[in-house]
Amino acid sequence: MQFLISLHINPAVLDALSDEEKAAIGAGHGAFIESLKKSGELLTTQALVDPSQAAVVTVRNGQPVVTDGPFLEAKEFLGGFYLVDCENKERAIELAAQIPDAAIQGLGVEVRQVMFADGPLEA
Repeated sequence: MQFLISLHINPAVLDALSDEEKAAIGAGHGAFIESLKKSGELLTTQALVDPSQAAVVTVRNGQPVVTDGPFLEAKEFLGGFYLVDCENKERAIELAAQIPDAAIQGLGVEVRQVMFADGPLEA
């Protein structure tokens, strides 16, 4: 079964962390990635740039309209994700609990099963 483990960040929360805390998060993600590779459960992972660098595309009267992001008036934004292949939702939750962000109040880690996919992901 495939699960998307999405990481929701709050830039204000991250900015309030010390350099040591930020380094620990980075090291924790590195260790988590290595663990997933060893277990064979990692399909892919991606981190996204800050939402201030996003572009929002809408179509009005048949013409694309591009607005600088972020579009949503929200404190939290999608910061990245892990796509894993594991035996069940309980295992996916167990994996999500190992992500350093899960231990920081104000950051979110969400687990959702993939409903369908169109072939393997390619680089």
